[in-house]
Amino acid sequence: MKLISWNVNGLRAVVKKDFVETFKELDADIFSIQETKMQAGQLDLDLPSYHQYFFYAKKKGYSGTAIFSKQEPINVKNGLGVEEFDDEGRTITLEFPDFYLINSYTPNSQPKLKRVDYRMRYDDALRSYMIKLSADKPIVLCGDLNVAHEEIDLKNPQSNHKNPGFSDQERNKFSELLDSGFIDSFRSLHPDEIKYSWWSYRFNARKNNAGWRIDYFVVSNNGKSLIKNADILNNIFGSDHCPIELDLNIKGE
Repeated sequence: MKLISWNVNGLRAVVKKDFVETFKELDADIFSIQETKMQAGQLDLDLPSYHQYFFYAKKKGYSGTAIFSKQEPINVKNGLGVEEFDDEGRTITLEFPDFYLINSYTPNSQPKLKRVDYRMRYDDALRSYMIKLSADKPIVLCGDLNVAHEEIDLKNPQSNHKNPGFSDQERNKFSELLDSGFIDSFRSLHPDEIKYSWWSYRFNARKNNAGWRIDYFVVSNNGKSLIKNADILNNIFGSDHCPIELDLNIKGE
């Protein structure tokens, strides 16, 4: 089973940049996106082989998540059951026979970490939710988690220490998630590989590959045997992020 995750930085904008063609070429069984920046009725995607699930932020043109799945899930849940996060459309969960898929657009802590407390509460709520679900069956968390975990995960760690996405608080929360029974799938398979999933639009960052790895597939320990391969598709353009891929030892339906 092939899973793709991509922060598209505005679904309506990326549709004008060959998104549908890229979507079809990738031919994922499940395709998760973050930062849709849209409301219901603003876009009609013709993807006849896929069930489509959207979770919109109350604020127009902001945040938002979506999942497109060839296989119809057993259940669909929008949000974490916490109003301050769910108002921003940040998580969707699909339940399948063999695993749960959680699509997360984790809050950015903002310059000078002015929103880091909100971010910490979100991380805690998401981790608690994942631990609870993983007692039932394996969990796959995907999305823009807005943190580079280790120095290998960004081009300039020294100059970015204490900046949003590489603060001690955010990195420690990600460590806490992994320590509670989860696996960073890409890093577990590629412990020394340097590959990024996000680049600033400034300073020719993508051309110079001055990027960050902030997009992840995280798998619960009880799903470790499901992990077949993980990759970062940094040859695909259209957003300031590139897609990431996880292949599971599950036959898609």
